[in-house]
Amino acid sequence: MLLGAQLRRLREASDISAEKAGYAIRGSRSKISRMETGRVGLKVRDVEDLLTLYGVVDQPERAKVIALAKRSREPEWWTQYNDILPDWFETYLGLESAATAIRTFEMQFVPGLLQTEGYARAVTMLGHQTASPDEIERRVGLRMGRQDLLAREKPPRIWAVMDEAVLRRPIGGIQVMRAQLRRLAEAARLNHVTLQVVPFERGGHAAASGSFSILRFEEQDLPDVVYIEQLTSALYLDQRTDVEHYLEVVDQLSGEALTPTETIRFIQRLAHEAGEEAV
Repeated sequence: MLLGAQLRRLREASDISAEKAGYAIRGSRSKISRMETGRVGLKVRDVEDLLTLYGVVDQPERAKVIALAKRSREPEWWTQYNDILPDWFETYLGLESAATAIRTFEMQFVPGLLQTEGYARAVTMLGHQTASPDEIERRVGLRMGRQDLLAREKPPRIWAVMDEAVLRRPIGGIQVMRAQLRRLAEAARLNHVTLQVVPFERGGHAAASGSFSILRFEEQDLPDVVYIEQLTSALYLDQRTDVEHYLEVVDQLSGEALTPTETIRFIQRLAHEAGEEAV
């Protein structure tokens, strides 16, 4: 996506149409669009031809862009799960790994980056009831592998707002849910994690239509992206009007939710209640 954004900036600066750029690399306008939005892999040869077309003759600048093109061709850690990984979710994994901030609202499940292994297994089994035990474990492994980014030297900022139903629904049973609640309470104390809960007593809210995430990136060339997951596909919105609408909604939700400190106490109380039920 970063490479595509840089190529778009160079094309627009040289006042060259997407049609002309596509013709230069033996492609079409739609191919240029897919390249500039990071929806397709970029061949080094195509990048070199585009740089020439855009008048980029400075060798250090060309070398920097070409090096990025080569890096974009290197396999990511999740390629080992290609047999179970749909294309639409692979796109999200790339966005998630590159994000510096992730704001999310969840109505049904605990955010994937904060799930325990037991909770993740229960969620996976709900969505893949005919899968073999080996496939279930691979899917759980993929889900847990995503959490490695939280241990990076510079982890992304996570700000998650959850409907109270997320914490009340005993996914996997009481014991699993109790461990999950404790995990959330621990995560909420991390400097780069903020958790909030919208309690039932607040009534309806602006995001009643469903869960979503907003990803932000360090590079100014990259716009914020709204991710909305569906059963067999996902939506990726990066138009400013769409992103601003979702930002307004998540800001409103944060104002309606319990404060982070109140949320920790709320989660701890639910964990205690779950422990009593398990006795």
